[in-house]
Amino acid sequence: METVKQIEGRRCRLSYSIDLKFEPVHEFMNSLHSYICRKSHKKIDLAPCWAQETKESLTPEFARTLDDMLVNGDWRFAYLLAFLVPEGLGVDGFLIWLEHLSTHDLIELYATNGNEFPQEEIESFRNRILAMFQQWNEQYFKDVDPAILHALEQEKEARLSQLSDNSGEAFVDETTNGMLFKPLPGINELLLVPQYHFQPLNIVNQYGNQIICHYNARIYLGDKDLIPTHDLRLLRSLGEKNRLKILRFLHQGPRTFTEIVGHLKISKGITHDHISKLRSAGVLYAHFEGENLTEYSLRNRALNQLQDRLFRYIEAE
Repeated sequence: METVKQIEGRRCRLSYSIDLKFEPVHEFMNSLHSYICRKSHKKIDLAPCWAQETKESLTPEFARTLDDMLVNGDWRFAYLLAFLVPEGLGVDGFLIWLEHLSTHDLIELYATNGNEFPQEEIESFRNRILAMFQQWNEQYFKDVDPAILHALEQEKEARLSQLSDNSGEAFVDETTNGMLFKPLPGINELLLVPQYHFQPLNIVNQYGNQIICHYNARIYLGDKDLIPTHDLRLLRSLGEKNRLKILRFLHQGPRTFTEIVGHLKISKGITHDHISKLRSAGVLYAHFEGENLTEYSLRNRALNQLQDRLFRYIEAE
């Protein structure tokens, strides 16, 4: 088993390529995911009233449609469309592209990306998803704060300036705040995409030989006199004895969720909540095999940076 020092010091060249992209259609899709993933509404950084206020701004019929939406297999296919559309079209262009895409071409696009959709259901699926996308854009996304998209574009440019052919786990770690993707046979590419609406959570999906990671970009657009949310989250995450006990346990090396539950001797639900808060704060590595989260380990660098981040806020003019 690797030690924490080995994990922190590793700067390996991965067996898959790393790319980083951002298009407005990616945040369009992320915002819709954030709304229909109802179990996450209390966990995301958007105001607690965001989901309710958004619902009240929708037509009653469309609100009922989204109430019936689930984050399931169909949604995975819908989500992938944001990454199949030609780049540079924008959200309106994406909707036009999808409207004019033949069912045959859509089936081929899915198949090329390692996903087979039942041919007899594809037209109904496309029409249903297109109507949902059009209404979400008209009733919500077209009025989203332009500062969000600008900040995501800046995040993309900043990260791309750091990305090189030699970038490996160190780049992925720094970009995603502690996510590690194990090289596996059949995985050729890791695509990193910054997102705002679902912060501090992440969305990881595997499509064929590609993993798409919609990562928490740690963008703060609030009052400059207040400590940024992601820094405050780090401070708060350490103020609970069982979370500190988890960190001490993980100092020994990577552990599975089951092992952490056994060590704490408390319920799975409470343990999961503690781990989620530590993960969101960036003090844990989350180890993935494909889209599956397999184990956790201590991320020392976040703890080492804590003092600097605190003083940066305190001493700011």
